[in-house]
Amino acid sequence: MGRPAREVIGVIDTEGDCAEWTFPAEPGAVRSARVVVRDQLRGWDLDGLADLTALLVSELVTNSLRHATGPIGVRLVRPAAVADALRVEVSDPLPDPPRERVAHPEDEGGRGLQLVAGASRSWGTRPGTNGKTVWFELALPG
Repeated sequence: MGRPAREVIGVIDTEGDCAEWTFPAEPGAVRSARVVVRDQLRGWDLDGLADLTALLVSELVTNSLRHATGPIGVRLVRPAAVADALRVEVSDPLPDPPRERVAHPEDEGGRGLQLVAGASRSWGTRPGTNGKTVWFELALPG
């Protein structure tokens, strides 16, 4: 499917209703995550969600790069026949949940979680055994 992402350190699974990758905590991870997410969604015939999903994944992977060290996981869960949303998860080894802030017009950053919250149907965080996961759901087009 599409271009290979050189910065992927682990393709956990891309078959069935779930796709998972692990990226190093390096700047190239953001681009690589966008590429594999777009390619996977196109492979699932969810092209209409590819750009928005890639944008939101970029924001969350960027947050992970800024605040955590260690690998960053990205997981997509394709909607089942009865589900009406795509679920996306980004995990990192930092246990602290992200904080949504109010960015001022002159601020360079601080809008990532606002973007996720505004563009997704729902979002949240959950602790894990080795860090945390930030997730969001996008309604299917149509």
